Amino acid sequence: MTGAERLRVVVAGPDGPGGHRAVALARALRDAGAEVVLTGAAAAAGRLAATAVQEDADAVVVTDPPPGLPAGLLAGLAAAGAGDVTVAVLGDPGDAPAGVLALPDGTPPDDVVAALLRTP
Repeated sequence: MTGAERLRVVVAGPDGPGGHRAVALARALRDAGAEVVLTGAAAAAGRLAATAVQEDADAVVVTDPPPGLPAGLLAGLAAAGAGDVTVAVLGDPGDAPAGVLALPDGTPPDDVVAALLRTP
């Protein structure tokens, strides 16, 4: 990504009170100059991968993903020819496979932004 390009990020997190981290992250990304699509709950990896492809995203960040979602998301992106999209998990990475950027609980939104900007 060059300085002239804007980071495009799809952010997904649980609906309801637990979704506050996804909203805070989306705001921090926006404030850092990224274009953000906030999707709400990430219930289906295939749908989230399709959204990332449709939005021409550089990254997808999922807060508190359900089991299997990160692996399914990587597979869906690869199948769609978008294997270069960065996948990050904020919170418990659970069963996240290699290739997923794992950011532990309590990672400040600004640190998430910095990590995404460092990721090729």
